[in-house]
Amino acid sequence: MPSPDWRDQIVYFVMIDRFDDGDPSNNDQGTGEYDPNDPARYSGGDLAGVTRRLDYVQGLGATAVWITPPVAHQWWNEATRYGGYHGYWADDFSAIDPHFGTRDDYRALSRGLHGRGMYLIQDIVVNHTANYFGYPDGWRADDPAAGFVRFTDARGRQAPVQPPFDRNDARDPAQRRDAIYHWTPDIVDFTDRTQELTYQLAGLDDLNTEHPEVRRALRRSYGDWIRDIGVDAFRVDTALHVPADFFDDFLHAEERDAPGIAAVARATGREDFHVFGEGFAIDKPFEDSQARRLEAYMRTESGGERLPGMINFPLYGSLGDVFARGEPTAVLGHRIASMVALHPRLHWMPSFVDNHDVDRFLAGADTRALRQALLAMMTLPGIPTLYYGTEQSFSGRRTAMFAGGIGAQGDAFDTAAPLYREIAAMSALRLDDRVFSRGVPEVLRDSGGGPGALVWATRHEAALALVAFNTADAPVLVDALETGLPAGTRLEGVFGLDGDPAPLTVAADGRLTLVLPPRAGLVWRQRGGEARPDASQSAAPTLDALPPLPWRDDVVLHGRAAPGDVLQVVVDGDLQRAPRVVAGADGRWTATLRTDSWIDPARRHRLVLWREANRAASAAQPFQVERDWRAVARMDDPAGDDHGLDGRVVYPTGGQWRTQRQGDLRGLDVETSGGALRVTLRMASVTQGWNPPNGFDHVAPVVFIELPGREGGSEVMPQQNARLPDGMRWHYRIRAHGWSNALFSAQGADADAEGTPQAQPARIEVDPDAATIRFTLPASSLGDPTTLVGARVHAVTWDYDDGFRPLQPEASSSAFGGGDGRHDARVLDAVGPLRLP
Repeated sequence: MPSPDWRDQIVYFVMIDRFDDGDPSNNDQGTGEYDPNDPARYSGGDLAGVTRRLDYVQGLGATAVWITPPVAHQWWNEATRYGGYHGYWADDFSAIDPHFGTRDDYRALSRGLHGRGMYLIQDIVVNHTANYFGYPDGWRADDPAAGFVRFTDARGRQAPVQPPFDRNDARDPAQRRDAIYHWTPDIVDFTDRTQELTYQLAGLDDLNTEHPEVRRALRRSYGDWIRDIGVDAFRVDTALHVPADFFDDFLHAEERDAPGIAAVARATGREDFHVFGEGFAIDKPFEDSQARRLEAYMRTESGGERLPGMINFPLYGSLGDVFARGEPTAVLGHRIASMVALHPRLHWMPSFVDNHDVDRFLAGADTRALRQALLAMMTLPGIPTLYYGTEQSFSGRRTAMFAGGIGAQGDAFDTAAPLYREIAAMSALRLDDRVFSRGVPEVLRDSGGGPGALVWATRHEAALALVAFNTADAPVLVDALETGLPAGTRLEGVFGLDGDPAPLTVAADGRLTLVLPPRAGLVWRQRGGEARPDASQSAAPTLDALPPLPWRDDVVLHGRAAPGDVLQVVVDGDLQRAPRVVAGADGRWTATLRTDSWIDPARRHRLVLWREANRAASAAQPFQVERDWRAVARMDDPAGDDHGLDGRVVYPTGGQWRTQRQGDLRGLDVETSGGALRVTLRMASVTQGWNPPNGFDHVAPVVFIELPGREGGSEVMPQQNARLPDGMRWHYRIRAHGWSNALFSAQGADADAEGTPQAQPARIEVDPDAATIRFTLPASSLGDPTTLVGARVHAVTWDYDDGFRPLQPEASSSAFGGGDGRHDARVLDAVGPLRLP
């Protein structure tokens, strides 16, 4: 089947074991690896299940299906107490795993897709095999046989079955010299490039991908899937853990018996076989070092093409930062401009809002935010990739879609589900207009101060689309937007998250002024012809010179307007919080501006004076706030008491838990600034061994906040089988770990439900040397309290990975021991409640 233009595709990503069970007879292979009630084991999904749901997938607007690796793999690892249901622990790259079906089942899936004009993407692994050996008692670089241990899997195997990968015993001099593997321990420092390339990732046996025999075997295995099955593209797992020049050989080797993948694909009529790599590389706001790392895998040092694409992880990070975590929209504005400048093949880079390796978007944000993130993905360059279950509002990372699977509440293939229908409409918008799949965006307006407006124009040939978002929970003013369009240009509303927007006409000065509804997502298209612009002019209100910067407290502003004018002092476009003033008989006005919702001194805010009656705004004025903070309370916590509320809990056996004791709280410090709150947790240690974007790992702090004089609240610690002490009731709750940061109100909270996600979570600052984790909340995130005197704060620790980590009688490599997680408290250490004086 000829290759498509990949820029115009929409991908649906399926985890085979969790999607649908089309053949129950292959579920249980008899080694204890199957249990649909255990998230660590197989649930029963298979290739036949994917095939029978293709109408469902196509109805969503997807044009291609990406499946997790279908190859034969290790079923159960006793050392880690975890299974290979996900497919990434290969023991034979050339065979189908029996849990997923047969080659005939795979061919049927390929035929089913191609018969619908759709395409098949196979996930592949070239970096590692399953976990069959390691160095649990220590490793010596000069003697890889010392401390070497082979592990036996559930089938009694100690090595992959496929040559040459079966030669994995470093104690055998001949196998050690063969060097099919790097004889190395786990990565402990992700900033060390040698470790990243040659050490084991999470205990998985690292292949020596510089070795000609390894390269040949991988080319031969994966080329066969193209020839025999009709695979149209590959996604390459853990690509950044493989030397970049490996892919020159993998794609373009000229060896007759094992040619490069590109040549194999061309022989089947696939002239543009797509190969895109995974690189878990997320940039911090306004940085692009990780994006540059990804680009280095797509281009050689001389500028030639290497990998056709890499998954756009930096964009994923910015989408979450802005739509889910309340960062300024300038964070995404910067990312859009950066990726356009950095990536010549940006349109071939898959984009996503969540996947199987990260928390679901809805684990820490609400549906309104998810809808916005999806619309942004659909209207930006790249190949939109939808993770299965997103369209059914899944919040569990690997919940099954089918009745009887892990976490399933029945079959979840509802084509009438609201998100299914909305995603289908977004897909239609993209598929029907190449301005979205091939155009280049230019950011016209963003907010450097916080949630609010983000507007960009995308151009492709003669076509133009205008895309606008409001990430705030209140109406936002977009004043004097420079469009670069001629006066009178007509813009027709073609899509809106809550109904198509009204048409727009560019004003005589080439500008637009808009008021965007809360959580809006709107799209306009330029249409032919021009309308007569409104050329009327009226005197704009004016501001006096601003007080000296930066502001350290609330400020009083002054200005002039027509007598009796009703005005609003608007900061960062926020109309809901904008003070209203009335100009006196002399035209003068005065307003007091509260500043305790602006807690980041690096952010630049934008202030205008707005007269709604005739939609006139003053010239914008920038300012910054650097408020003074006051230390108000402190509480110490004993060292070494991180054993649970009953003293019986023990850390998992893996990772760095038992040596570093990251869950051991040493104290709690609280500062305030007006209604803003800063909580600093003093820890026994802060580690970053897993390269966490938030700067800490192996622990998930949870901070509970009770506000003075506030009704309601909850005593329950959601999902932790515990209640707050001393009658405390929380109104807001921070739940964070290395890869997520969420703030919840107590509305709707109970033992299972976390509450209502809030638009602007805490700002996180980490100091590993001082072993502190700091959370700062603006007053707006706490409902604008006028005082925090009498508030109470309580902090606890556990760890988190697609939910709070399991608690079981005996600890394992990734689960706490000493209790039963069905009813025992999942609390490792606690400090508080601390009352603020």
